[in-house]
Amino acid sequence: MKKTALAHANIALVKYWGKRDAALNLPAVGSISMTLEALSTHTSVDFRDDLPGDMLILNGRPAAVKQEQRVGAFLDLFRREAGITAAAEVVSENNFPTGAGLASSASGFAALALAAGAAAGLPLSPTRLSELARRGSGSAARSIYGGFVEMKAGERSDGTDAVAVQLQNAAYWPLAMLILITSEQEKELGSTEGMNRTAQTSPYYPAWIASSVSDLVAMREAIAGKDFQRLGEIAEFSCFKMHGLALSADPAILYWNDLSVTLIHEVRRLRRQGYGAYVTMDAGPQVKVICLPEDAPKLQQQLGQIEGIQRILPTAIGGDARLIND
Repeated sequence: MKKTALAHANIALVKYWGKRDAALNLPAVGSISMTLEALSTHTSVDFRDDLPGDMLILNGRPAAVKQEQRVGAFLDLFRREAGITAAAEVVSENNFPTGAGLASSASGFAALALAAGAAAGLPLSPTRLSELARRGSGSAARSIYGGFVEMKAGERSDGTDAVAVQLQNAAYWPLAMLILITSEQEKELGSTEGMNRTAQTSPYYPAWIASSVSDLVAMREAIAGKDFQRLGEIAEFSCFKMHGLALSADPAILYWNDLSVTLIHEVRRLRRQGYGAYVTMDAGPQVKVICLPEDAPKLQQQLGQIEGIQRILPTAIGGDARLIND
């Protein structure tokens, strides 16, 4: 039976970078994210006995063999659990650039997990969906939920405790974010490869692991107290710490471009002028500006004047992944 799901991308306010188990996609550290309403993936899954193999249509085109194989391996998790062998036709569409540092794998695998589970007839809890989504992409575990979400690193070797939990829902604290697109091209180095290189070669990697605990505690407190300044400060610190860690790999990993740096300086300048605005970035050149809803229009106007920005996507906090009718 064909089922369709929609999931939103998320941006980590406290970053995760590195894995304690690559095969199970277990994160080396926990993370806390904000789900993004404006960035979403719409995915349908149809298990059919007449198909010779799994088929993936991504953004209106047949996917590359590597992408199709990755999705097929992920669907095997659901086939084994449901006791079925049928191949699947998967049709997935992002409403934002794919593979460009905007967490398309997070929303993609969260939507795929929800649709595949429903299409296979599996009664999966949100916790189990989060665990399965993590097998496709570490950040996808967080996109099962809306609002503010914490991903637990877990301790068990089988990964059953490496799941996301919702700290607060989307209605709890109406923050905003401006996503400044500096390039729509797919990044040269994927996140998984970047994490592996960093873990294997950076002399600072152990310090990154050790310092994550206090960041998570501080961010939980900032969210609980609705302390915007503290949330912004922790998010910036975690972001720059992660990118500094990537720079310390051998060879160094640099996801930013010239415009990324210009925008970081501009956001800092605007903050000195009294705007509530803080930067965060994932593994890509896109700059995200965390702000209060009342400041978002003025910040968008100011930042939109900078030459080279492809476009600006304003977004509120998004909701849970959900099944939808086609």
